[in-house]
Amino acid sequence: MRWESLRTTAAGTAALPLELPETAPQGTGRAGLAVAGPAPVTGGDDEPVAIEIRAKSIINRVPAASHMPFDWTINPYRGCSHACVYCLAGDTPILMADGHTKPLAEVREGDRVYGTERAEGRRRYTVTEVLAHWRTVKPAYEVELADGTTIVASGDHRFLTERGWKHVTGSGPEGGRRAHLTTVNELFGVGQLPPPPVQTRDYRHGYLAASLRGGGRSAPGAALELGPLARTRQYLDELRYTAESDRQAAVGAPAWVSRAVEETAYSGPEELVTPVSVPTPGHGSDEWCKGFLAGIFDAEGSFAGGTLRIGVNDPDVVAHVTSSLARFGFRYAVDLGAQADGIRYAWVSGGLREGVRFLHTVDPASAAKRSLLGLPVGGGPGLRVVAVRSTGLELPMYDITTGTGDFVANGVVSHNCFARNTHTYLDLDAGNDFNTKIVVKVNAGELARRELASPRWRGESIAMGTNTDPYQRAEGRYRLMRQIIAALRDHANPFSILTKGTLILRDLDLLTEAAKVTRVSVAVSVGSTDDQLWRSVEPGTPSPARRLDVVRRFADAGIGCSVLMAPVLPGLSDSDEQIDTTVRAIAAAGASSVTPLALHLRPGAREWYRGWLGREHPHLAPMYDGMYRNGSYAPKAYQRSLTARVRAAAERHGLTKDRPGAFRRVEPREDPPEPPARQPSLFS
Repeated sequence: MRWESLRTTAAGTAALPLELPETAPQGTGRAGLAVAGPAPVTGGDDEPVAIEIRAKSIINRVPAASHMPFDWTINPYRGCSHACVYCLAGDTPILMADGHTKPLAEVREGDRVYGTERAEGRRRYTVTEVLAHWRTVKPAYEVELADGTTIVASGDHRFLTERGWKHVTGSGPEGGRRAHLTTVNELFGVGQLPPPPVQTRDYRHGYLAASLRGGGRSAPGAALELGPLARTRQYLDELRYTAESDRQAAVGAPAWVSRAVEETAYSGPEELVTPVSVPTPGHGSDEWCKGFLAGIFDAEGSFAGGTLRIGVNDPDVVAHVTSSLARFGFRYAVDLGAQADGIRYAWVSGGLREGVRFLHTVDPASAAKRSLLGLPVGGGPGLRVVAVRSTGLELPMYDITTGTGDFVANGVVSHNCFARNTHTYLDLDAGNDFNTKIVVKVNAGELARRELASPRWRGESIAMGTNTDPYQRAEGRYRLMRQIIAALRDHANPFSILTKGTLILRDLDLLTEAAKVTRVSVAVSVGSTDDQLWRSVEPGTPSPARRLDVVRRFADAGIGCSVLMAPVLPGLSDSDEQIDTTVRAIAAAGASSVTPLALHLRPGAREWYRGWLGREHPHLAPMYDGMYRNGSYAPKAYQRSLTARVRAAAERHGLTKDRPGAFRRVEPREDPPEPPARQPSLFS
């Protein structure tokens, strides 16, 4: 494996602390993460271990494409022992880019699947790439929908509903409450995906009967699609039709068949002779009827704008189409009279969901006609949650990471985990290995000291905590951050730290010393000091008072702690009085700067927030619809007004007079483009 050459030669077996209470002495905690022995470590097992390596470098440049506000970073660990997992059962059908499905367990990196994106004011289907795929074992739950769909998922998995993203269960990994599915929710997606038909002899007969006698005509010069052609040729060969029958079939057949036969040097007589007898309506088997519908759709059908129709000019074929549709429960309508070109259309009722059900029930060969690109995402009564129940079992679960952050599983839009695929660079998987195989760069402190002393290093600011948490539980033993901070202090190199771990207080002495010789900063987000609003919008986060206390403790230690006043909620936390109250509290806590940011609503957050707003503050919904109708960001005029009012409050409360430059202005943002970096959010 590509990282084995970097491993230390003397690996111990002592346990690492997995939890570090705030009052615990330095470097102690509960055992639970063993150090990997000297034998090669392989991915895929559940044993939690720390993999000690000697890295080649530690100060890394951040790619420009990341749109991060810093250029250099240090990450002493790879993997994270407190990462969360969102998983589905391995047999869950995933909607692939070609319109077919594949079991989740069989999906692989590089596969193309359907996801969703915001476009023209709505969430729409798009094609995206699978970036990572992994397996784990989790307690399993069944989510039952009104249309009979049953989805097996972990309690942590999230699905898109009319009220935004919701977890399967309400209890989080730390025991906190979170938005979860109930029987009033309706999932979004295309609905249940039937298994494809078995291509029996009857199915092949039905397909050929339709494709060779559709009775319609392709437009002159229309592109030849190879999928239906290949299937027809395969079926003809399998059924051992002679070249003479093939030539005869070409005359009067749909244009794409005629052209295909011509290209293979066949020519034929004047009349159409079909190689398959067409039974009267109602006399074919289910498989024959599925094949017939697939063939007639390939020859004469279309699926545009979410509407599926089939055009024919032969009354017998119309009768076969309608009887076959009725057999599988499809509602339909037929033109009373022929169109100007002599064709009558049979329309499948029910829009996108019924169109997709048709495609998966009969399985036509055309890939182009199965496309969902650009179609709007919606729900329906059939996707209402009927029940969520525990199976009482721990089952193998799978998940993927995609470019859009979601995918279509069992016919509903499913949220994937955050991008973990950097672990795959080490020949470890992006799932359970990410949580249990913590790569520890044991020489991080040594490297930091050496690289900071290099003549090529120009003393630029370094950000930590930007990839994995430097104060995760493994740090309780390895104490790498103490070495790194000491090196930064000794070289008077500016740095910042972002962490969720209270273990940072262990290093308060070193941080204080470093702050005396260079710029040291942390950042805390406080959008408002309104406790009632905090309980409503951010019930699972520390209170504004606790966050400001963190600011105060760093300020008392002489360490610059900035406050991101974000997100400011239009109509809820942006009045002059509210802004003044919040800025006054930020100033009193000793913040080194304040940066206001108006709420922006990315896909996922937008749906969640809009649902919450409709329940809690419905009178504000029209205002938000107007403000965010063109994208994720508030109008530039609003952002400028907010910036001016916060600046004025900062001046009133001494944030700029006594601390020059403490008010930071962010340029107003607009759509497009939208950077991939995530807003510090109330919603995650």
